[in-house]
Amino acid sequence: MRALYTTLFCLLLPLILLRLWWRGRRAPAYRRRWRERFGLFPAPAPQPAIWVHAVSVGETIAAAPLVRALQVRYPEHRLVVTTTTPTGSERVQALFGDRVFHVYGPYDTPGCVTRFLDRIRPTLTVVMETELWPNLIHGCHRRNVPVVVANARLSERSARGYARLGGLTRAMLNEVRLVLAQNAADGERFVALGLPRERLAVTGSIKFDLTLDDTLTQRAAALRTAGGERSLCWIAASTHEGEDEPALTAHRALCQRYPDALLILVPRHPERFDEVARLIDAQGFRYQRRSQAGEQIDAGTQVLLGDTMGELLLLYGCADVAFVGGSLVERGGHNTLEPAAWGIPVLTGPSDFNFSEISRLLGEAGAQVKVANADALAAELVTLTAQPELRIRRGAAAQSVMAANRGALTRHLAALAELIR
Repeated sequence: MRALYTTLFCLLLPLILLRLWWRGRRAPAYRRRWRERFGLFPAPAPQPAIWVHAVSVGETIAAAPLVRALQVRYPEHRLVVTTTTPTGSERVQALFGDRVFHVYGPYDTPGCVTRFLDRIRPTLTVVMETELWPNLIHGCHRRNVPVVVANARLSERSARGYARLGGLTRAMLNEVRLVLAQNAADGERFVALGLPRERLAVTGSIKFDLTLDDTLTQRAAALRTAGGERSLCWIAASTHEGEDEPALTAHRALCQRYPDALLILVPRHPERFDEVARLIDAQGFRYQRRSQAGEQIDAGTQVLLGDTMGELLLLYGCADVAFVGGSLVERGGHNTLEPAAWGIPVLTGPSDFNFSEISRLLGEAGAQVKVANADALAAELVTLTAQPELRIRRGAAAQSVMAANRGALTRHLAALAELIR
């Protein structure tokens, strides 16, 4: 079955490269460093290595506390961190600089994986969340390199997709040494697909272990007051195509009641920054781009376009309320724990299958509310502006959920210690 998968992947590889080139029209970084994806890069000096593989920004941020802790505990090991997207790559470089060895992860063909492993020679491979690649896992297994799926999540939708490839999925999961699942439901889906139950541990989500350092909180406070006091400053974060218009529509309705309100609009993908800027301008809002405004926000600015990389956590800290995108369209939502860590109310659309357990916990605590459209979003914003005590209660509930669910990082480190020994 894996041989058939490999054949199909190799046949599709020209189309994958064409898509990479196509995306590079708007985001030139996609056309750079393509050799790394084939396992072609200068090998680092020989040293025991722990390989951590993430996909993009979200997985990289989730992996960051784990990477830092591994660096402290195992200073004799090199930390190799790979991603598959340029935005993830930029985040790795911003978080760690040259303290880790970073390249793009290899395409899932035997040749690409072999070349990568020959250069890195890991003693342990940690893949984040749902990065299940049959040849990558098999290549590590053949070299007796344990593969751990960390902070693992598997939605019902993804599980149905893997179930269609039953034989391939079972064989792959039998070569995984350990799955550290975010919750019991995710873990049971892995077992149902063929993971031996003794290789499953439910650890909780590392994302609950997020901490905000003093420097970040001070920067957020300074930026929050840069344009003067506002009735409400809210953020629409990680928006996809089809979500910017509802956010702007809701903001227009809010401004009719509270003219000094500020929206921080942060598109998910950098190639959409210019497109969203044109949309804001066409709708007649007075706006600034974060990349140009820096720390100076004009008092008359109605929309701040977050068009910089690696600042989302900072921008959450400037807001009184957060709407988290990928949820008004069918994308399954994005991480709602970052605004929760700041102690602000969370709003999302109905699509949250990627974070269903986190949404349940925040929703049951009264910290998160789902809205179906622009009108419902506007109504929540008006209510939260008119009732600051409600904002405070919801924000406190969000922080309580964070505090009650910490500890996954410690449990991950304990599990990995057994394999590193």
